Amino acid sequence: MNYRVRFTPHAEQDILRLQAFLVERDVAVADRAVDALEEGFRVLERFPFSCRRVAGKGPRLRELLIPFGRSGYVALFEIEDSRTVTILAVRHQREDDYL
Repeated sequence: MNYRVRFTPHAEQDILRLQAFLVERDVAVADRAVDALEEGFRVLERFPFSCRRVAGKGPRLRELLIPFGRSGYVALFEIEDSRTVTILAVRHQREDDYL
C-alpha cells in the first residue's frame, strides 16, 4: 500500500530554513541535503510504521531519521489514516528540538 505524504506549513518552513542555513555556506551541499530529505520522505510512502514511535504519544506519532553527512535530520510525522502521512516538523539532529 502506498501512503500519500503531505506537509504542514510549519514543516515546509522548516525545510526552507534548513536549506537556507546550508545555502549560506555551500549551495551544492544544500542541494544534496534537499535530495537526502526527499529520499527519506519517500520511505514514508511505503513504510511509515517502520519509523520509531515518539515516546508516550501513541502509535501514530513517529520520527523518521534521515542520514546526511556526519549527522542528519529528524522528521516528526503522524500517520493520519490508512492512506495519509503528514509531516509536522523537520529539524537537524543537532538542534535541541522541533522549532
